[in-house]
Amino acid sequence: MDSSAGLSEREQIARTTGVGTGLAVPDRIAASWQRSAAFGASLDEVAPSFCGAVDDESLFYRCGVEVLGGLLETLANEPISLMLTDPDGVVLNRLCHERSLLAALDSVYLAPGFDYGEREAGTTGLGLALADRAPSLVRADQHFCTGLWGYTCAAAPVTDPVTGELAGTVNLTTWSQQSDKLLLALAQSAAGSTSALMLARHNGRAPRPAAQGQVFRVHLRPPAAAVAPRSPQWRAAAAEVETALEAGRVVAVVGEDGAGRTTLLTDALSRTRPHDRVLVARPPTVQDTPAWLDLWTPELDKEATGVVVSRADELTSWVATELRSVLEQPATGPAGRRPGFALTARNAAGVPAPLRPLVDTYVELPPLRHRCEDVMPMATAFAAKRRHREVRFTAAARRCLTAYHWPGNVEQLRTVVDAAASRSDVIDVRHLPSELSCGAPRRVLSRIEMVERDEIVRCLAEPGTTMSQAAARLGISRATLYRRIEVYGIRGHTEEPAR
Repeated sequence: MDSSAGLSEREQIARTTGVGTGLAVPDRIAASWQRSAAFGASLDEVAPSFCGAVDDESLFYRCGVEVLGGLLETLANEPISLMLTDPDGVVLNRLCHERSLLAALDSVYLAPGFDYGEREAGTTGLGLALADRAPSLVRADQHFCTGLWGYTCAAAPVTDPVTGELAGTVNLTTWSQQSDKLLLALAQSAAGSTSALMLARHNGRAPRPAAQGQVFRVHLRPPAAAVAPRSPQWRAAAAEVETALEAGRVVAVVGEDGAGRTTLLTDALSRTRPHDRVLVARPPTVQDTPAWLDLWTPELDKEATGVVVSRADELTSWVATELRSVLEQPATGPAGRRPGFALTARNAAGVPAPLRPLVDTYVELPPLRHRCEDVMPMATAFAAKRRHREVRFTAAARRCLTAYHWPGNVEQLRTVVDAAASRSDVIDVRHLPSELSCGAPRRVLSRIEMVERDEIVRCLAEPGTTMSQAAARLGISRATLYRRIEVYGIRGHTEEPAR
């Protein structure tokens, strides 16, 4: 079917350029049309790829299904289909009571296993929610493809409350002639409930703080109390970054959150451009986006400025596109040159597509667990900063700190050391969280077993305590204590102290 049968010339131009037609279309929709056209999405035929089996074992899937199942019971008489999608837009499941709506959705392949991201299906509610990482409502002819004009879709992204990574979306779809006043609110409520349920089942791990949009100055030199990491891995990454910056290349440092990516870049910029100030920009919240973007142009025109975009993989496609247009504008300030520009992300694939052409060099920074030599120098610096004087670590505490796998990287190390240093000038094992003294247990522990494990660690951490004395205090035999240590993965406490 020719697309002109469903679209006027003006509408075709709108969907292929996103601008210049005078149509009353929200900016986000217009930007999505433009991306959809660039991806080659069809204007008149819905033909998404089928990806086959879906991941129905993830925490997001299990929690999402439970939330949507409860919501479906309250919408028994409403023609609404409730769905979950993964971060790529692949439909994971679909719940609906109305057979006619299910049949219609099957006809456009909006079903489990099919990819409904922008690249495949063009502008849709779920595709827009994934691209912009923001709640989205796409009504009838706001869809890029005319084949979807019979539907209205509302979707809200779900972020893992602990890791901060995009888990997927909750998507609600109904007929286009139905009222959509509450559709987006329902999607947002279901997404929030799913995230909350995920947190409750994350074994008590603390939620990741929400990112706040901010542009702030960074000192040209590290504070005197700071100690630069000195592991071979850090030094190699730093040398690679500095070489690229000196050559005028745009650098992206990739690696796990909290590994020190931004610190590496700001230190490198301060050394390669010693007279520049360095600005660090973090992703804004949805409501802060306009103000965040407005800050860029005046700052970039100031003389001797270096810029680091931290966590660039959390930028939405729309924001990344706007940022690129700002960065590509010719300099008008007295400096007559653009600033040194760099960014960080979890991996190269996570860098938003609009910013990828700007990146010349990718440098990987290994996580802290692969840089054991960095642990104690940083721990010593963190403790000294907390106490405002030198803090000593016992040999046992040093062993625990260097042997731990640090899933939260440098930020977790800082938190642990700050808490320990607030209690003593001499940090011992007993001042550290119990999980630092324990390796990975052989199996998932019950709450009672976790309490027992922590009590064993506390007893063993007492100075001069032998295994026999610890067993007596715990009311168990020495052989049982050794078995518990093995099962609970407790490390560094199996040697008897010297007599």
